[in-house]
Amino acid sequence: MTTTAQTGADPLAACRISPAVDLLFSRWTTPILWTLSQSGPVRFVELERRLGATGKVLTQRLRQLERDGLVERRSYAEVPPRVEYEITELGRSLSPVFAALADWTDKHLPAVEKARDAYTGRLPR
Repeated sequence: MTTTAQTGADPLAACRISPAVDLLFSRWTTPILWTLSQSGPVRFVELERRLGATGKVLTQRLRQLERDGLVERRSYAEVPPRVEYEITELGRSLSPVFAALADWTDKHLPAVEKARDAYTGRLPR
């Protein structure tokens, strides 16, 4: 088997959208961004409740999204402490991408499900 290093192939050159796919479609990222784009600022506990993610996983993903400039974290000096998350303008610029994916899902997911039902080959383990 040949590897990328052996062939000199650049996966980024082969597929320019790979970095965006890695960024946007990792576990929990899309639901977080979708929720924040639909609802405005959301407190951590509310986001955790809506998504059903564990606190640890949600914290990790929110920190990554904040680092990437897609989400803004606001901390308020109150008792008890209050933290809200909001999608940034950069994150909001993904709205057309999410709208296109939602449209594709509405139009084509039934065909995907039909193909899955009709598939008789072996499935990967």
